[in-house]
Amino acid sequence: MFMSTGSFNQAHIIKGVIAVTVSTMLSSERPDEFSKFDDLFDQAKQKLFEQAQKRNGDGVVDVSFNTEVVRMNVAPKFLVVHGYGTVIALPKKKQPKIQRRMRVITEVVQL
Repeated sequence: MFMSTGSFNQAHIIKGVIAVTVSTMLSSERPDEFSKFDDLFDQAKQKLFEQAQKRNGDGVVDVSFNTEVVRMNVAPKFLVVHGYGTVIALPKKKQPKIQRRMRVITEVVQL
């Protein structure tokens, strides 16, 4: 499984667009703890990989992330990361008939 912020310039099959959102609340004692964005990016990437696997993809391309600091009137601030991309699958190479037959024979012999 791979991830890229760019496109993929080889033969591939588009499996769909995926999007995730992760967030965390900043405590009132440390309202400027923006280093938590690093962990949120890791969580977003992991969730993108999980969604790509569910779609039987080999990778996610054209990945983008947006960040947001959400302020509520009566609540603390939230850090939010949105991630999205396109799931692709690589075409499977067909084996010549002779190789398929040899593989079957080899598997039978190993039994």
